[in-house]
Amino acid sequence: MMRARPISRDVLVEELAELIAGRPREEWVRVAVDGAPAARPEALADELVAPLRLRGRPVLRVSAGDFLRPASLRLEHGRTDPDAFYEDWLDVKALRREVLEPLDAGGSGRVLPALWDSSVDRAYRSPYEELPPGGVALVDGTLLLGHGLPFDVSVHVWLSPGALSRGTPEEERWRLPAYERYEREARPQRWADVVVRADHPTRLAVLIGS
Repeated sequence: MMRARPISRDVLVEELAELIAGRPREEWVRVAVDGAPAARPEALADELVAPLRLRGRPVLRVSAGDFLRPASLRLEHGRTDPDAFYEDWLDVKALRREVLEPLDAGGSGRVLPALWDSSVDRAYRSPYEELPPGGVALVDGTLLLGHGLPFDVSVHVWLSPGALSRGTPEEERWRLPAYERYEREARPQRWADVVVRADHPTRLAVLIGS
């Protein structure tokens, strides 16, 4: 059973920034901001950039949407297969190799911020970026927490089934079974460090296990 602690968006951002910046100063911090597109995890990740920099943490923003697999692999079972969306769209190995493993203890700190432009189905050819020790990689995306990726801090922005259904555009509603499967199998509410209920953008709550 989870209980809800109401919180304003400004206070949420400050609390998350404190949590992340409170990690050891000499270590990189890999942060997942996870949620269905209707929950807008990218917006929360963007809002964390300035508060973290004010706390002396260099920040690199990465979107898991720039680490999708090529269309020939991603869409092998069609464009609207929820199981393929759940299992095959994200290039987990590339995200691990190019973003997360370089920030392991003793890693190089050289991160590739974007790999694959799915809108045109070709590589971005982005240069690698050096993230200094103590820097934060802020990674937003959906279905991020079920793959064993080595995030140091994870935030799951959760929507109730009704809010998720209402917020999902008609052309993306085929994805709803994948989000249901994610909640059932990956259990992000259990494994995330922070769970934010965001049914109403102006009336957020942090969910706390009791």
